[in-house]
Amino acid sequence: MIRTLIAAFTVFIALCASAPAQVTATTGEERPRLKAEAVVNSELVRVGDLVEHAGIIADVPIFRSPDLGATGTVSATAVAEAVRAHALVGLDTAGLQEVEVTRASRAIAPKEIEDTVARALAVKFRLGKPADLTLEFDNGLRALQVDPSAEGSPRVASVTYDTYNGRFRAILEIPTGPTSRAPLRVSGHATVTQEVAVVARTVERGATLKDADVVIERRPRAQVGHGTFTDRAQAIGLAARNTLQPGRPLQSSQLMKPQMIKRNEQVTLVYEVPGIMLTVRGKAMEGGSEGDTISVLNEQSKRTLQGIIVGPGRVVIGPRMPQLAANAAPPQ
Repeated sequence: MIRTLIAAFTVFIALCASAPAQVTATTGEERPRLKAEAVVNSELVRVGDLVEHAGIIADVPIFRSPDLGATGTVSATAVAEAVRAHALVGLDTAGLQEVEVTRASRAIAPKEIEDTVARALAVKFRLGKPADLTLEFDNGLRALQVDPSAEGSPRVASVTYDTYNGRFRAILEIPTGPTSRAPLRVSGHATVTQEVAVVARTVERGATLKDADVVIERRPRAQVGHGTFTDRAQAIGLAARNTLQPGRPLQSSQLMKPQMIKRNEQVTLVYEVPGIMLTVRGKAMEGGSEGDTISVLNEQSKRTLQGIIVGPGRVVIGPRMPQLAANAAPPQ
């Protein structure tokens, strides 16, 4: 940021000849008075920008402005000397030691530049939606300051992309208004990403995933395997086959329907034929979810049977098993 403005006396000395012989200070409100701060809209700082009641020399330039969006200072002594060269005397400095001068500008945010490049890459090279691209710029991005009158947004004049390593280069035309500006050249790495469901915290084996256990994150598309969940709703309500670690994308092979019956749990065995339904107490020899076939012990006969879980604590055995098995949803 420019902190000191350098008086351009020699640049504007020719203007002295056309100025009046002397601008004398008057009393009251019309007396020339130094301003504490000023905002300018051009490359030149004029007398009227720094001095109230500057009279006929208000439009005479005396300093160069800071860069767009920057703020600099000029000493009260330098201002007095500069205006004296144009025949203005008796300047009231109002006790000020310096004047703060800001060059007005409009900022183009780094996000706007990034989005512009992402759109160009996505369209030209068919990389999907712009939101699916994660861009890393070699030299980072900073806000660009342009003239307040500059209209429009940055535009990509040319862009290249290497599908093998993801490298890109782009040239952007920046709106400038009355001033001139060289095109902006950027380069970096573009990664095509995809939203996936990810474990937010450790989930123990057999635990059912709750809303707080699953978040959506973006991962490189090349790393997203078959069966990876892309929607939180697909995973919530299912149970972990093994302990799940945080930060790991969720895959269908890692999850199953929640266990409806646990090992060694007391269950009701149901035997049903047309017109007859018998029930007897038993013990599950293994756990399972709805639709799973498990081994159960008939506690009366002490025989181990195969049955299908049809509900909490209920296992069907006998002739209906093949039909139930055909209709039951396969375990995840």
